[in-house]
Amino acid sequence: MRIAVIGTGYVGLVSGICYAELGHHVYCVDKDEAKINMLRGGGIPIYEPGLQPLSVKNMADGRLRFTTELAEAVTEADVVVIAVGTPSLPSGEADMTYIEAAAREVGAAMNGYKVICVKSTVPVGTNERVGRIIGELYDGPFDSASLPEFLREGTAVRDTLHPDRIVIGTGSSRAAHILSDLHRPLTSQIVMTDIRSAEMIKYASNAFLATKISFINEIANICEKVGADVIEVAKGMGLDNRIGSSFLRAGIGYGGSCFPKDTNALIQIAGNVEYDFKLLKSVVEVNKGQRFGVIDKLRKALGDADGRTIGVWGLAFKPETDDVREAPALEIVEQLIDSGAEVSVYDPVAMANFRRMFDHPRILWCGSAMEAAQGSDALCLLTEWKEFADIDLGAVKSAMGSPILIDGRNVYDDKRVRAAGLHYYPVGRPSHEAFIPELILE
Repeated sequence: MRIAVIGTGYVGLVSGICYAELGHHVYCVDKDEAKINMLRGGGIPIYEPGLQPLSVKNMADGRLRFTTELAEAVTEADVVVIAVGTPSLPSGEADMTYIEAAAREVGAAMNGYKVICVKSTVPVGTNERVGRIIGELYDGPFDSASLPEFLREGTAVRDTLHPDRIVIGTGSSRAAHILSDLHRPLTSQIVMTDIRSAEMIKYASNAFLATKISFINEIANICEKVGADVIEVAKGMGLDNRIGSSFLRAGIGYGGSCFPKDTNALIQIAGNVEYDFKLLKSVVEVNKGQRFGVIDKLRKALGDADGRTIGVWGLAFKPETDDVREAPALEIVEQLIDSGAEVSVYDPVAMANFRRMFDHPRILWCGSAMEAAQGSDALCLLTEWKEFADIDLGAVKSAMGSPILIDGRNVYDDKRVRAAGLHYYPVGRPSHEAFIPELILE
């Protein structure tokens, strides 16, 4: 097929390159000329394992083109995929500015039947709105469809080429047939539904996963107080097929471009139809507070942070990405600085993005994990990069000024840390630093 993907952000770029890998002819469109030139030159503006080689390969094979000419791409296409950004407004609602602008440009360029798909995460009713905008500018035949994405940063190529399921929302049998043919090589699990249900599936999926994360973090906080181990608790829970083991890893909460934005947007969607989504509001509240458990542990271990040097390992919201949007590290580092600390930070790939989001004279930008640990009064692990998991903890202890390790992601085994001589503070797990009160049951 001939496919035009409008927007070369995270979703659009990964989707477009992977469609080309499947053998389709793909135009990836963006207004940012500098980004398009980078892509044409074989570069990739995001860190995503495996994406750059696929881009270069498919450009060389003639199946993938990057362009700023939206009209040309739409004119040539059988399927148009809108994958522009939907950032959060101050209210928490998704901003539809870019979606509507793309719809107007698509409508003006239409020259025959096409399936217009929205892959961006959008409020219920958006695809119908896009269809109306296009219909005002073009009186020929076309169909609308919702095509939500379920990519995880760091594994996006694998998730695209080997998805758990494909969700297609449309009221047209013709569009359903075309989109089924497009995605059938990827999986037999194709969910065909109406447009509004497809739009809701995306929000409901992310809200449920966010709920699992906040739930296990609340369990972790109780585990710390009663002397239980949240890793063992999660293992026992996850073996129940009704629960499953995914997203039951306690830590400092979720971040990134999806869960915070989508949970807030769903709360607003509910509010717009006069429904108070109390459960999801609590999920968001728990997540906001969870990251500051690192600060609480640091105070317990170190006391006043004023004038101290604190090492920070990990700035991205998760490993295998350079994305720092809504990363817990942003607020944690800010609080450390507000408390008077000097902060030595290191991340394998996210340093530049973090610095653009938050810079300060008391942040030392380090070139390695050991440099960030050197002379520190305490060390906080915030992102579970393999580099940190595999490091020589004995050497880390020798480099530090004070051997205090706050493990916000439960990367290490307590025995390994104890053998290295570090004072260890994990999340939701008993350690040799923990005081476990006697439980009095009546």
